[in-house]
Amino acid sequence: MKNVTITVDDNVLEWARIEAARRGTSVSRMVGDFLAEMQRREDAYERAYLAWRTDERTWQADGEQPSATRSVCLSRTGAGESA
Repeated sequence: MKNVTITVDDNVLEWARIEAARRGTSVSRMVGDFLAEMQRREDAYERAYLAWRTDERTWQADGEQPSATRSVCLSRTGAGESA
């Protein structure tokens, strides 16, 4: 593990100390847990986004003909092109 120095307002630090005591942990552990949770959420979002981007299923209402796949629609509008 690495140590990190952060700068926070006095009132934020006071709240963090009280909250950490209430939870029976340290401010350092609370900040570390917060960052780890943010990383997990970001990783989960990235995985979901990539799964959506590569999903080539067609969507249709009952009785309708299949519509074009996402990549076909994006290529028609130029939205899928990189700059």
